Amino acid sequence: MRYVDGFVLPIPKKNLKAYRRLAESAGKVWRELGALEYRECIGEDLEVKMGVPFPKQLKIKRGETVVFSWIGYKSRAHRDQVNKKIMKDPRIVKMTKKMPFDCSRMVYGGFGVLVDA
Repeated sequence: MRYVDGFVLPIPKKNLKAYRRLAESAGKVWRELGALEYRECIGEDLEVKMGVPFPKQLKIKRGETVVFSWIGYKSRAHRDQVNKKIMKDPRIVKMTKKMPFDCSRMVYGGFGVLVDA
């Protein structure tokens, strides 16, 4: 079964350029080490009436927005293999020294793909 790691995080708008540079570099490494896809999406239509809007759930502060991201793999075992390499890669280690967002507010999880239409 295909597998996806998903991330949702609040990010200061003033840090979006730095985040984009970081994400572009990280995406290249993830793909090089085996991920099938790497996506980073910026919030655009966040004031929705249905459910709980991301800004409310994440307690977005003034001057922040939401990034929604996912990384795709062949399976959970494949994800584990790729992430094992990722955690040892010196490029990723260097990138994580200074993040342009508060990591403690990031929401993360691994998901088996239920529908792939």
